[in-house]
Amino acid sequence: MDTMDGLSMDLERANLDKLRGVFPECFVEGKLDIDKLLGLCGEYIDNDFEKYRFEWKGKAECLRLAQKRSAGTLRPWPGESVDWEHTRNLYIEGDNLEVLKLLQTAYYRKVKMIYIDPPYNTGNDFVYADDFADPLARYREVTAQTTKSNPETMGRFHTNWLTMMYPRLRLAANLLRDDGVIFISIDDAEIYNLKKICDEVFGEENYVATLVYDKNRKNDAKYFSVGHEYMLVYFKSAATIYENGTIFRATKEGIDEVKSEFDRLRQLYNDDWAKVNEGLKALYASWPVDDERKSLARFTRVDEKGPYRDDGNISWPGGGGPSYDVIHPVTGKPCKVPSRGWVYPNPKRMQEEIERGRVVFGKDETTTPKIRTNLFEQDKEVMRSVCFSYAQTATQEFNKLFDNVRIFENPKNPNDIKKLVEYVTAQNDNDIILDFFSGSATTAHAVMQLNAEDGGNRRYIMVQLPELCDEKSEAFKAGYKNICEIGKERIKRANLKIWNDCFSSAALDLGMILLDKELEDEMGKSAEKKMDNAESLDVGFRVFKLDSSNLKTWDAAPIDPQAGDVIGELANRMNAMIHRVKPDRSDLDMVFEVMLKLGVPLDFPVTEVSVNGKTAYSVGEDCLLLVCLAPDIQPEDVEQMAEYAPAKAVISRDSFADDTAMANAWYILRDRGVDLKLV
Repeated sequence: MDTMDGLSMDLERANLDKLRGVFPECFVEGKLDIDKLLGLCGEYIDNDFEKYRFEWKGKAECLRLAQKRSAGTLRPWPGESVDWEHTRNLYIEGDNLEVLKLLQTAYYRKVKMIYIDPPYNTGNDFVYADDFADPLARYREVTAQTTKSNPETMGRFHTNWLTMMYPRLRLAANLLRDDGVIFISIDDAEIYNLKKICDEVFGEENYVATLVYDKNRKNDAKYFSVGHEYMLVYFKSAATIYENGTIFRATKEGIDEVKSEFDRLRQLYNDDWAKVNEGLKALYASWPVDDERKSLARFTRVDEKGPYRDDGNISWPGGGGPSYDVIHPVTGKPCKVPSRGWVYPNPKRMQEEIERGRVVFGKDETTTPKIRTNLFEQDKEVMRSVCFSYAQTATQEFNKLFDNVRIFENPKNPNDIKKLVEYVTAQNDNDIILDFFSGSATTAHAVMQLNAEDGGNRRYIMVQLPELCDEKSEAFKAGYKNICEIGKERIKRANLKIWNDCFSSAALDLGMILLDKELEDEMGKSAEKKMDNAESLDVGFRVFKLDSSNLKTWDAAPIDPQAGDVIGELANRMNAMIHRVKPDRSDLDMVFEVMLKLGVPLDFPVTEVSVNGKTAYSVGEDCLLLVCLAPDIQPEDVEQMAEYAPAKAVISRDSFADDTAMANAWYILRDRGVDLKLV
């Protein structure tokens, strides 16, 4: 039977315990002997400190800050939430450093994907110095004032930014699953420094790629139009990805538009493929010349299977491929063998591809056959490292959500994030996507959009500092006091739009059936799928806000004997600790702090139950935890608690009349196989 201390997971102790379990001989008098550890790992101990490493003033303090336990908690706000009882999405307001610490126990190695768009450190971004002594006090100070920038004239321009990013990335790395991926947006100001700290935090061997996003052209530039941004990509463990044989593929850009237009044109022209093809070419022509979708224009032919091309090379890459007879279907003679040999390894495989319609023959055997590729059967591709994403388009779409009022500068395009989510997450694995620089909540928008399209059950965790909006800004004039209010409202509006789009698209499918009964089966299934996706879509989110722990902590400040009654002050402090829970905190506040500290995800259902007329709370579908904070707990109450068969029972120390009652409760629960935890 132990007691919660109101602090987050002790990362230092956890790491040392792991090492002690594997290398007990490296601990002398409770201290780690680093030289012995390196020796056991076969590492040469080099005492020459002039070695390659990335350093800046305050780096060591950053590491200590990341390891320092948080004295905070996340308080639930059902009144600001949407569909509190059923949603699995989270929106957390608070300093992401403290929030990341608090998430360590419940979400350790559970996050599939992290996307962040941190401050680019352009001189105007919000960058504040973390306080090692009292992070929560610093947080309250920051949220009570306007945004502070980080101008180059400060003298610690890069240092301030690195000091902010380093501990947050270290904590974030702990949350990623072994098969997890992190994406980080950045520009030229800090790309090189970011790459160095990511190499250190995630490991050089886990670096995947640097994506380049072509955003816009700036004709007013003096020398070059710098209109691009970067995105660093790292695996948590490249070895795990390789061992699992994981291959990432994305839906080709524009493929859904082509499918929709093909269906529309076929409805108009039936099997007049020339007119259908003409209509598709008009669609291709409407796209900008440097648009990624333009690659689909290579599919220049059309039949009942959709757009296709029949000019694929059927020869073995690099030469030295097999040579065998392939009989022309008209002349009955062997076709000309390509100089590099056939791409298919044997006649059996070649015949299979011929029967599938994948091999296109020329007029006679003198012409080497070609490979046919159907666009709708080849709708997946590896993602390119250079992407086109027009900033103006993203801003326009965002403004439409807010009645054409520009309340947020430079929002990200949800389609860009959606593509990344689709690329690395599974449709129905309840994958968690975390964004701890949430901003306008683009990531939440992207996750919901993708789930609506493919019926997935991905869920998100958004974390955002409630930065105050400038009183002169359009956002403030529109009634938004801070960025969190914008983010939450964006999620609500985006989900409403997604919901309506789903049903509108389904209605259009049903309308096509009325026009052509031959489409009844195909379009009926399509409409049914879209409606099912809409109805199952999780459009809610639970709101939590960072605050100090619900549990009182002992005031250890020295008492000045000259300032007054020392004995009286000491007595006051002792009396204040009689009841451990702060008087302004609710039962629900305590329940969720218990969940955080015991490693229970914050999206688990919490149900109020009765124990002999006393209020308790069942956490999880099968009562993983039973939390009771009611006063005057009697043995018969404990007996009834055991009837719920929880894995743990959490009871307030204030609930027992004395230590004897507490001990009796422990014995009762122990005999029922229930662990007792005190708060």
